[in-house]
Amino acid sequence: MNKVAVCFTNSGKQVIEKLNEAAIEAGIEPWQAYCSADSIKADVFTRIPELHAWTGKQFQEKNTILFVGATGIAVRAIAPHVEDKLTDSPVLVTDDQGRFVIPLLSGHAGGANKLAVVVAKLLDAIPVITTATDAHGVFSADVFAAECGLSIKNREGIKTVSAKAIEGKNITISIKDFPPKEKTDIVIADACDREYDLLLSPKRYTLGIGTKKDIPFEQLETFILRFLEEHEIATEDIYALCTIDRKEKEEGILRFCDKYRIPLLTFEASLLKKAEGDFEDSDFVQKTVGVGNVCERAAVLGAGMGKTVVKKTAESGITLALAERNKHV
Repeated sequence: MNKVAVCFTNSGKQVIEKLNEAAIEAGIEPWQAYCSADSIKADVFTRIPELHAWTGKQFQEKNTILFVGATGIAVRAIAPHVEDKLTDSPVLVTDDQGRFVIPLLSGHAGGANKLAVVVAKLLDAIPVITTATDAHGVFSADVFAAECGLSIKNREGIKTVSAKAIEGKNITISIKDFPPKEKTDIVIADACDREYDLLLSPKRYTLGIGTKKDIPFEQLETFILRFLEEHEIATEDIYALCTIDRKEKEEGILRFCDKYRIPLLTFEASLLKKAEGDFEDSDFVQKTVGVGNVCERAAVLGAGMGKTVVKKTAESGITLALAERNKHV
């Protein structure tokens, strides 16, 4: 996920410079720097002509945004673009003296709360975390789901479970068919016929991909989304995007994974050859990357030697395949 920071004063510019210097020293990727005032000497900063349009583009690409300035500026800029707490871009604010860091949006699902702590440490600032479960230091269902790679099936249950945790009550978590049989706060299963407040499901599929070099992101995204829609698979049910290690820095693949919050798994050609199954190999692909099929083999390996459910589908230099994860791995 790309990290972008925008400032509105020369003091704010200095905050971003301090943040990036500290990030580089700590081995952390620096923020892409932007400014939104003619009075600021741009240098390595990219000047943006219109804040609201720029913010909309960042939301569209699911980038993490740091506003260096007044909270009100940030709120007005993001307001038209806020849609869903589980998919909105993470948004943070720090004042132009770098004293406080506030996660405004997507604190749990997007990781803005954790990032605020990191930014505050780099700036020697104070993180201001306002989400109730964090303030009370109690269990957070949506953080649990994100960290465990689980899909939230009934989002209204998050509030119910969080309220119970804030009240100091115990939270019960059960896997389907595992005792107890009475109502459980959280059930982890594909589906469940007993009472629960929140249902979390394991992400069932891995998506294998092979591409020619430098396929544009827009082309790749369009094909993947259409492929998933045709097979009635939601992006939220994709455990990982899987490919050969030679593609681990392919911009289109990285942007897709960032935008849809899907982990990227890559494998060496020698390991792809060990995948078990009936694969549609290509002599050209064999000569190019050292293994005759990337998408199907990568999907199967990423699924823990799972079962291929959609074989290789090709379009304009991109190949896709879908595998169901092995439940015993």
